[in-house]
Amino acid sequence: MAYDVVTVGAGPAGLSAAIRLKQLAQKNGTDISVCVIDKGAEVGAHILSGNVFETRALDELIPDWKELGAPVVTKATEDHFFVLTKDKSYEIPHGLLPQQLNNSGNYVISLSQLVRWLGERAEELGVEIYAGFSASEVLYNEDGSVRGVATKDAGIAKDGSMKDTYTQGVELIGRQTLFAEGCRGSCSEELMERFKLREGRDEQSYGLGVKEVWTIPTEKCKPGYVQHTLGWPLQTSLTSEVFGGTFLYHMEPNLVLVGMVVGLDYPNPYLNPYREFQQWKHHPSVAQHLEGGSCIAYGARVLNEGGYHAIPKLTFPGGALIGCSAGFLHGIKIKGSHTAMKSGMLAAEAVYPALTQHGEEGTVAAAGEELINTPQANMGHECKSYDEELHKSWVAEELKVVRNTHSAFHLPGGTLTGMIHSGLSCMITKGKEPWSLRNKTPDSDRTRPAKEFSEIQYPKPDGVLSFDLLTNLQRSGTSHDHDQPAHLKVKPDLKHVPSDVSIKKFAGPEQRFCPAGVYEYTDPEEGTGERKLVINAQNCVHCKCCSIKTPQQFIKWTVPEGGGGPAYTVM
Repeated sequence: MAYDVVTVGAGPAGLSAAIRLKQLAQKNGTDISVCVIDKGAEVGAHILSGNVFETRALDELIPDWKELGAPVVTKATEDHFFVLTKDKSYEIPHGLLPQQLNNSGNYVISLSQLVRWLGERAEELGVEIYAGFSASEVLYNEDGSVRGVATKDAGIAKDGSMKDTYTQGVELIGRQTLFAEGCRGSCSEELMERFKLREGRDEQSYGLGVKEVWTIPTEKCKPGYVQHTLGWPLQTSLTSEVFGGTFLYHMEPNLVLVGMVVGLDYPNPYLNPYREFQQWKHHPSVAQHLEGGSCIAYGARVLNEGGYHAIPKLTFPGGALIGCSAGFLHGIKIKGSHTAMKSGMLAAEAVYPALTQHGEEGTVAAAGEELINTPQANMGHECKSYDEELHKSWVAEELKVVRNTHSAFHLPGGTLTGMIHSGLSCMITKGKEPWSLRNKTPDSDRTRPAKEFSEIQYPKPDGVLSFDLLTNLQRSGTSHDHDQPAHLKVKPDLKHVPSDVSIKKFAGPEQRFCPAGVYEYTDPEEGTGERKLVINAQNCVHCKCCSIKTPQQFIKWTVPEGGGGPAYTVM
């Protein structure tokens, strides 16, 4: 199957790109064919975000979104920022906070619901969307340029044999292929390595976001209430080396969205992000918002936190990286949906002219699949103007101001130094400080040996405010066919790392950082004392954390059969 544009990932960036391409086609009178695939069972099923949404990109993409019924309804009305100790909270006045933390004009939303709505708008414009198809392989032309992607074969048993349900994957050929897989996408990571897109850039820093959605009595809901916190339990001293914080939002009609983001550059291998989150909900400033309520959804996802210096080169022969595949999160705003959408729009605006330079007869939409093998197809063209235009856009303008934010927390003094520097750069220098704080260390290498720490004793969940992991996992809707090869693989050249390095030197941190209980170790074997890694791949919520934080990054995350994974509806 051939198209003018193949987009991998039906998230904010991928759908914004598809919509903009079709808008340009309508405006210019030259149609192009656009296909979007997504590994989730339906559009939005794998989308998770806080989310206090800034509408800047949506205003540009679909100016009449309100009239068209976009699920962007709950205006932010109250905005609070607290520093927590174990039992108390101290509010920081707005005048002492960076302007970027002001949420006036923003909306509390479910990003998975917005993405579904964007999918409907895209289909109305003629975009073909195929959910439940995992892009497992990047296809290349003979000259090494990107040709498209192949979807994963379905119906292969654990032992590698073909089941009665076997279906061969499909090759999707695109004159341009846009990768919008989200943070740490498997195809995107391959492309960054193959085309050296990270050369001269900082190492990407990541955070793990863990989130729940609660229903509460309607009379207790304060739609538009926004609360962020620093401090307990993640930071218990001013010089803490843990980067992260929490959010709590009220959304119409009776929902409370709560979550915690933990920077994956934390040093203590005993830290358990999920259990830190569960513990946090018992703080008085949080518990009061959840009283009388019920948790209805749970999920987790990693996010890019490296900022401007960590943005890779965005284009390569035959395609481009957009959205969180590249990483445009604004670290102070704690927002990336608007920048992801804008990146998709800019990519579309760069790609469309290249695809229509020979008129409609030079498009797959008009000439058919036969065009692909002709010179007119211009296969392997690199749309370099996308990278150039993004760095001229308001996306880069926003990110340059906070370019040193995350790295400042790596300086001596930890949290205190990071907060002082962030305040300086946001409120005084406005990002024009004559220095840059660079990061050349991957998050996995910032984990320190377990012998330097004491094991953290977390309180047991009470089943009311806090929950054991497997109980909560059911609320994610996660499901995989058990009889398929595991999509989480130990890299062949690192097979020794789990038993010889991870468990012995770092106490097996993957047992604690995984928010789905995928990883565990056996008891010591009699005689040898060896402990072997067990991978429960069926639990995976596709957060990608294991590909980042395992010692030496010994896990290779690959896609399972399409349609597997979480089934988010209100995330």
